[in-house]
Amino acid sequence: MGEGRPARSPRLIASAALGAAVVLGATGCTFLTPQSTTIQYSAAEGVNVFDSGPLEVRNAFIVADETGAVGNFVAAVVNPTDTAHTLVVELGEGSTIDLELRVPARTTISLGADGEEPLLVEGLDTPPGANIPGYFQSGDAEGMLLAVPVLDGELEYLAPLVPRD
Repeated sequence: MGEGRPARSPRLIASAALGAAVVLGATGCTFLTPQSTTIQYSAAEGVNVFDSGPLEVRNAFIVADETGAVGNFVAAVVNPTDTAHTLVVELGEGSTIDLELRVPARTTISLGADGEEPLLVEGLDTPPGANIPGYFQSGDAEGMLLAVPVLDGELEYLAPLVPRD
């Protein structure tokens, strides 16, 4: 063998290669797997609507009575623009229920919170636990169709939103 250089053990080389493979294998998982923090979702009861025009609808849902005949539409409607806009909401098959809400410029209206009354939805005919088709549109946009959840007042913070006779 050469002078002054000790021979490298095959075990040492194999151990180093195995260690490098483990490190690369463990760190490469996020390279191929989608990260759950990059997936957009509604972290609340309702649905969010951002592509229905200039207005943004956040956490939209309905709190119904136990029969599902009547409910309250709850949502936060945000107008980030310098112009007032009207939000049009059509609920049900064939637009059986129409709601309109005028939102001033640079304003957020929180239906069912902050002193704002929710919008009463009569003729709902959808039991709690189900979804109802909801079409949202504002400005010149085409609008968006989403499944709007119908909830009951079983949760303590939703109980005040159940329509009362």
